[in-house]
Amino acid sequence: MALNPLDDQLIAEYSKSLSRLTGIPLDKLQQYGSANNLLNALEHPYSLELTSAQIRKVELLNAFLRSHRFLQWEEENAKQVISSPEMANRYFSIHLAGIKDRERFMVAFLDRKNQIIETKVISEGSVGEAQIYPRNILKAALNADCSSMILAHNHPSGVPTPSPEDIMLTQTIVSIFAPLHIQVLDHIIIAGTNFASLANLGQMPKVAEHIPGYSGLRHSAREANTLYSAEHLSFPTPEEQSEHEWER
Repeated sequence: MALNPLDDQLIAEYSKSLSRLTGIPLDKLQQYGSANNLLNALEHPYSLELTSAQIRKVELLNAFLRSHRFLQWEEENAKQVISSPEMANRYFSIHLAGIKDRERFMVAFLDRKNQIIETKVISEGSVGEAQIYPRNILKAALNADCSSMILAHNHPSGVPTPSPEDIMLTQTIVSIFAPLHIQVLDHIIIAGTNFASLANLGQMPKVAEHIPGYSGLRHSAREANTLYSAEHLSFPTPEEQSEHEWER
């Protein structure tokens, strides 16, 4: 229920615009919005029992919105570097925060100044897992001639807790790139508006003693059922920032 007349007007305008852009009947949107958060119509379009054409339009609209948020971020942060887990979260949230129907694994490749050279989607899977081939990450890293990288993926469940599979995958990638003097700075997990950083949590793996494999890894999203406490999700003060920044 809207809190005031202004909210009612904004919701009505939003519903009309969404109906025009996607072809979803206005009355269906209004009925859905009366019992649910209307923004979920974009994030969970299948719950509205839409036609394939309407689903396709929703997907195109979501892709446009993600691109818009990314370009906006680039414009605002053109001269900034990715130097902390909190900044990495803000960056990867643009790509991952709204994805709730599948798991997407991404890597940002950085230069010596922690400026992003390139960001690539390495794998997309189902809501529970994604097949990840370390050799694809290796090829992209060598092509980018990077000095370091940041891993990131989303948890569709909305729970940012790192799973044992998250730690094992990170260990494998750290071990592959250590001999090449390419540092894996962090693994960011995006879950809705929350995030977890393996670096912040002190869970970034060390270089393994065994020789890592390059075959495909089936990354399963076996997530814990408890949320992190606020201390893991809050932004540090300027005094604390230096303690969280990645060091070479």
